[in-house]
Amino acid sequence: MKLQFKHQKFQADAAKAVVDVFAGQPYLTPTYMMDRGLDDGEQQAIATMDDFTGWRNERIVPELSDKLILEHLQKVQRTNQIKPSERLEGRYNLTIEMETGVGKTYTYIKTMYELNKHYGWSKFIVVVPSIAIREGVYKSFQVTQGHFAEEYGKKIRFFIYNSAQLTEIDRFASDSAINVMIINSQAFNAKGKDARRIYMKLDEFRSRRPIDIIAKTNPILIIDEPQSVEGKQTKERLKEFHPLLTLRYSATHKADSIYNMVYRLDAMEAYNKRLVKKIAVKGITESGSTATEGFVYLESINLSKSDPTATIQFDCKGASGIRKKTATVGIGYNLYDNSGNLDEYKVGFVVKSIDGRDNSVEFLNGIKIFAGDVIGKVSEDQLRRIQIRETILSHLERERQLFHKGIKVLSLFFIDEVAKYKQYDEVGHPFNGIYADMFEEEYNDILSSMQREIGDEDYIRYLDAISAHDTHAGYFSVDKKGKMTDSKLSDKKEGTSDDIDAYDLIMKNKELLLDRDPKKSPVRFIFSHSALREGWDNPNVFQICTLKQSSSEVRKRQEVGRGLRLCVNQDGERMDANVLGNDVQTINVLTVIASESYDSFARGLQSELADAVAGRPAAVTADLFKGKVIVDARGNEQVVDGDTAQAIYFDLIVNGYIDKKGVLTDKYYADKANGAIQVAEEVADSRDAVIKILDSVYDSRAMQPENARDKNVELQVDPDKLAMPEFKALWKRISPKSVYVVDFDTNELVDKAIASINRNLHVPKIYFKVETGAMDEIKSKDSLLDGSAFSKSKSSTYDSSKQIRANSSVKYDLIGKLVGETGLTRKAVVAILTGIEKSVFEQFKFNPEEFIIKAAALINDEKATAIIQHITYNVLDEHYDTDIFTEPTIKGKLGTNAMKAQRHLYDHIVYDSTNERDFATDLDTNADVAVYVKLPDSFYIATPVGHYNPDWAIAFYEGTVKHIYFVAETKGSMSSMQLRLIEESKIHCAREHFKAISNGNVVYDVVDSYQTLLERVMK
Repeated sequence: MKLQFKHQKFQADAAKAVVDVFAGQPYLTPTYMMDRGLDDGEQQAIATMDDFTGWRNERIVPELSDKLILEHLQKVQRTNQIKPSERLEGRYNLTIEMETGVGKTYTYIKTMYELNKHYGWSKFIVVVPSIAIREGVYKSFQVTQGHFAEEYGKKIRFFIYNSAQLTEIDRFASDSAINVMIINSQAFNAKGKDARRIYMKLDEFRSRRPIDIIAKTNPILIIDEPQSVEGKQTKERLKEFHPLLTLRYSATHKADSIYNMVYRLDAMEAYNKRLVKKIAVKGITESGSTATEGFVYLESINLSKSDPTATIQFDCKGASGIRKKTATVGIGYNLYDNSGNLDEYKVGFVVKSIDGRDNSVEFLNGIKIFAGDVIGKVSEDQLRRIQIRETILSHLERERQLFHKGIKVLSLFFIDEVAKYKQYDEVGHPFNGIYADMFEEEYNDILSSMQREIGDEDYIRYLDAISAHDTHAGYFSVDKKGKMTDSKLSDKKEGTSDDIDAYDLIMKNKELLLDRDPKKSPVRFIFSHSALREGWDNPNVFQICTLKQSSSEVRKRQEVGRGLRLCVNQDGERMDANVLGNDVQTINVLTVIASESYDSFARGLQSELADAVAGRPAAVTADLFKGKVIVDARGNEQVVDGDTAQAIYFDLIVNGYIDKKGVLTDKYYADKANGAIQVAEEVADSRDAVIKILDSVYDSRAMQPENARDKNVELQVDPDKLAMPEFKALWKRISPKSVYVVDFDTNELVDKAIASINRNLHVPKIYFKVETGAMDEIKSKDSLLDGSAFSKSKSSTYDSSKQIRANSSVKYDLIGKLVGETGLTRKAVVAILTGIEKSVFEQFKFNPEEFIIKAAALINDEKATAIIQHITYNVLDEHYDTDIFTEPTIKGKLGTNAMKAQRHLYDHIVYDSTNERDFATDLDTNADVAVYVKLPDSFYIATPVGHYNPDWAIAFYEGTVKHIYFVAETKGSMSSMQLRLIEESKIHCAREHFKAISNGNVVYDVVDSYQTLLERVMK
């Protein structure tokens, strides 16, 4: 399998943030004479000068003063909602924060290419804290090489620094291509025989010091995980590389080492933007651990149309002693009778009630336990067995759900001792350790009692093809005799190891583990040493279970970090929002099987995440908005002044969106989910921009991991509803697919686009005058904050014709870029560009990228308007199948986001907002409604501005309403001003689609309540 890589906007934004700080630096690729070194005490005779021509990074030109760079930096920071720096912290240090699992290495490789493209810089050194990360970075360079070569037309030459292979350093300096040296900090910082060779004059290196040859290239340093790299000594050592600039990338920067941050994608934003897996936690709580009480473990509560049941584990007397028994039980189940009359269950261990609202079981003796609770005497081994069992259960549930999507599911166990997994007899033959035996016993037990459902035949065949013994494997260090062995800790504080052979095995088999062929790759459960945590970043790890012996504190973020990457399918394609839409975090869920309670684990993880996003404001104040740039629907920018900031703040209080402490309220989150946020009149057109600023406020709810036991309802299609004549008639009318044709007048679109660009296109100039220190033109701190400091005034003492324009050496295919962004023909784009006013077109020269972005946005707005006026839909012979209701796994928690339903196609309904809940409740209780369904995401209408998913399909009983068949979109607010232009276009397209496929028999409309729906169907 070959992993596929996609262009993602946030990675491009992070690269652009770094590039823009140095706007105005010319594209230069200077050469110099390298130090030739000495041979036998005399200068070596060189046949040609070319042999010692070096290529270096050009230093920042003097005209690009510190004041000017600071101004660029502040502009970038304002754009990225980061507090502007008051000064440059060193020359030059930039910090980029990126959450684990979003592609940090990919981002800095892209940044290298962009810096090379704009300024000619080609020498980079990546400094990493450990061998594990070094091997991972090297692997990333390998697998992304083809992807980047396709985009940029050149390849990076990369190597790992090795003091025994010094010719690589000569090549690094003398090669004109982009060169990257990957080095772990111990290579220039540790004590030991070989560690400091980088600073020595070496005979085999012609009496030269490797560090001198490297430093002459003015390399750009990229520090990966600076919080682990940069101790006091290392910081001093790094100076000897004479870096042109230093870029620091991490998810967890130390608060005192954040130098001029230019881009931030923290844990909260990555989570909210669905760029990483959702985290769920399965906790296990020990309560009442006395030997007198019987052992009972409540595995789960099972809800369906019939009475709820519970899956419990308890002791049972067998022929050869006491064993653990797992049973699915109902009310009245007697543990004493079913345990072989064990005395510990004699007093009142009869199931009295099973409650799906709080996932609990109560016995007649008054003992009440919740899912994940263990009562009675629990040994260390029993706790580990429960963890292993729960991991297998979570694995099979996820695997069954994803099987038909072609996604391999992996589970990862971290252990502290190899002997627990694998042991060896006197002659060296391996046999199972205690955890491997537990795994095989529990795996076989679960499979033997697994319910086999219709439609699961392929999955069952897959399971039958893999034995319990073959489906688990150990990834550990291996000794000279080929035996698995414990990893030696290289960093006792972090609990990590530098075992190269173990990492080699992990990296080498990364793609093989993703293969779903049971013959080629039967391994789905992996046991590894906890010291090798850093080496694991396989995207298809869905379960992580740490079977730790000691109670030593492993940081929770470290524990979950290994499984946060979004998964890939059998084609190596990442399953992100582009592929899955709203289902990203339904498919991508990482379940941590903890050895503590859910509350304890969640609290610990949240507190670590809160520390990690400490840079975010904790409360809403007027100052939060002051000085921020907001954009309206037309792309016009406005800097929020003091009065406007106060108006926004006051309006938030009036609407009940913030409390006395400035904390966002439940009402704010409810209105946001319903699309009904109200903002101050002064900024009504920039509502989305205001919400974006509010999103920057720390929200503990967003960081709350999900309780994996909470989702106790899995929606089941009701076959009786599917067979109802009313549903069949509804489905017959709404299931046809369609194709659209947009027959608008291109000349009319061109004219409207020209008028809009002339009226609305304002591109800031970013050139500077070589002779002038631009900071001289900053009149006050306010002028710096509002972006007006970089004025266009000239100095009469210098020749104003001598200018270096930003990016002057980069060639832009303006027409091609606009064709790509708008989908118009080259002819139409040329007509627009030649039609706009000369002064407007002149702006392209000053800031080409901004010109392209803004012009494309304005053209697309006009295009969206034209679509509304000129689109038609034609019916196809294809239909949606009712499989779209049975394929997806939809789960919720009873009483939180799920409720029982009478008239819904499924036995329950899962809702996203209070508005949806209220609407569904009204549908469910109204006698006029025959059947209704909340449509899955796989039911969509194609439109020129993206896929559109309607919310509801409803069939009324004949004779009660005028329009029997109705498709509804529920919105919290009916104000069309608040429906963005793109959203309006999609809704218009949906109306045209339903008209075309049903000859007017199906009514489609946007409603905000059941009352509005009734008004529409009665008309």
